[in-house]
Amino acid sequence: MCRQFFDEPLSLHTSFRIGGPARLFLVPESVEQLLCALKSFPGARLLGKGTNVLAPDEGVDVVISTLGLNKFRFDENLVMSEAGVLLSKLCVESAERGLSGLELLYGIPGTIGGAIFMNAGAYGAQMADVVEWVECFDGERVRVLQRNQLEFSYRDSVFKKRKWLVLRACLRLTKSDPEAVRSKMEEIMKRRLETQPLDVPSAGSFFKRPRDNFYVGKAIEQLGLKGFRIGDAQISTKHAGFIVNLGSATARDVISLAQTVKGLVEKHFNVALEPEVDIW
Repeated sequence: MCRQFFDEPLSLHTSFRIGGPARLFLVPESVEQLLCALKSFPGARLLGKGTNVLAPDEGVDVVISTLGLNKFRFDENLVMSEAGVLLSKLCVESAERGLSGLELLYGIPGTIGGAIFMNAGAYGAQMADVVEWVECFDGERVRVLQRNQLEFSYRDSVFKKRKWLVLRACLRLTKSDPEAVRSKMEEIMKRRLETQPLDVPSAGSFFKRPRDNFYVGKAIEQLGLKGFRIGDAQISTKHAGFIVNLGSATARDVISLAQTVKGLVEKHFNVALEPEVDIW
């Protein structure tokens, strides 16, 4: 039986700290419970750590959390992980075993399922580099997809295109020196702390990079928009690619701010921005 919560504020479950209540909030603790919940509530929203989500102010009907799916195991240089395992935890566990492949992703705050869903990446690395196979639910049945079936591209995958749900995954890592892996992780986290507004609520980089040689944060900064705000939603003064919540921002504030930025970037650079954040 899933754990059940009623009128659960989504602001407590998203890194933006924004979102009205979920009338029913379910937390399955096994893949079997998750599949049962999905079949009972086919229109439910799926939520992992909520680090890439902007939830609506009015809330939603049913949310199913994947955070109860938190089991993983190592077999030599392979790791089998359920979807709700935190990516940061798996980075640490891999480093302790002298396994390389995830260290550049250290500090990305979501789950394995969410990271695969959007092919999360940073500093030249992405989930596509290490995923061997994925077990998923396509709405009717459970299937296993090999890496050549995952349709990974920049911040995209077959799961995002078809709205399939990641259940479990196998990652192939590489044997390395544990100290070297840990050192790289410390370097990555230091760089993040220096350049990103990790001390205030946000959902990470708000917009996708439209092409390799166009840097969204730099373009927004060139327009003089650092610090520009609507309500309590603000373009970060530390990194213009981030929209942050100064305390009581609403989803409407964030969307209005994002639309304003999108319009100005298109007008001045002739570039159409798309959100990287999942706007419910």
